[in-house]
Amino acid sequence: MTRIAKNPFKPTFGVSPPLLVGRDVLLDDFSIGLDDDPGHPSRATIYTGSRGIGKTVLLNEVERAAQARGWLVIAETARDGLVSRFVQEHLPKYLTEHADNATKTRLTGLGLFGGNAAWTTSDTYTVTAGMRTLLDELLIALARNDAGVLITVDELRPEVRELEEMLTVLQHTFREEREIAFAGAGLPGPVDQLVKQPGMTFLQRAATEHLSDVPLADVADAIRKPIEAAGRKISSAALDEAARATDGYPFLIQLVGYYSWNQNLTALEVSPQDVERGALQAQRRVGSLVHGPVVKDCSPVAISYLLAMAIDDGPSRTADVAERIKATAGYGSQYRQQLITAGLIKPTSHGFIDFALPGLREYMRDHAAILSIQP
Repeated sequence: MTRIAKNPFKPTFGVSPPLLVGRDVLLDDFSIGLDDDPGHPSRATIYTGSRGIGKTVLLNEVERAAQARGWLVIAETARDGLVSRFVQEHLPKYLTEHADNATKTRLTGLGLFGGNAAWTTSDTYTVTAGMRTLLDELLIALARNDAGVLITVDELRPEVRELEEMLTVLQHTFREEREIAFAGAGLPGPVDQLVKQPGMTFLQRAATEHLSDVPLADVADAIRKPIEAAGRKISSAALDEAARATDGYPFLIQLVGYYSWNQNLTALEVSPQDVERGALQAQRRVGSLVHGPVVKDCSPVAISYLLAMAIDDGPSRTADVAERIKATAGYGSQYRQQLITAGLIKPTSHGFIDFALPGLREYMRDHAAILSIQP
């Protein structure tokens, strides 16, 4: 029989899903900030959360919101060469497109534009006109059309020294009440470390939103609606099972939907059996894409701590975990805090902790032998 339709789900990191759910309030808050005057608190926002929780997807959506309002968007990732990319690529490109002749003449006087408004790639422009000058010129040019600039930076982390320079420029631009907005994203630990560094006043004043799991009612919509839009159906029983299998974890929503759809491509309805098989494939996939890299980055003692937690079927007593790894209370609490900061575990009540990533407990159990430690 003929294949019904193309799979509507997108189980790829950073790619927007066919239906974004559970983030309406956050997206509305940022959009209101764009519509309001400069100084609105949502115009500088940081999104944090665990891997696969949808931080990059939310950046995609705020970028779309800005573009829909006629704003320019500069999307970046916190990597070495950050400021150079602004000065050499993004800002010159937009200035060439939007600056008037008077602005271009002024910049030519600084040695920035050559003949026919081409960008000068000499070694002098980064000194004669840095990011602040170029951003100011662009914002002046855009102000004629009531437009602004949204800058987004993904994977915020303290190791990137140029972040301080970029954020200092943004701080000055915000103080001048220009039409500019900023959205950043990163894991809770690195973002927390970054914000605490000297010279990070801008980030300290930004609104910080921690992304949590999506309510199961919204998860059901995120699975059902794309299936129906693609011309198939899913039974109520199958939909309930699919929603529960995701634990509200956004990346799993796409994985469970994707693999459930693929089980029987000639059937008009996705069945509970399709979901059961699809959920198992999804769990294995999230293990290789999320849990494996996370655990690989952990120290041996941190892995021991996670494996000691995996013995329990639910939240673990911190005292029990410390005893299992033969650590003093103080030593155990050190690794506990590191794992909390990394977004791998979370406190549930006084003296109790649990895994923060869905399926991580099962992954630790399944891979205990490979990690050379038996829980």
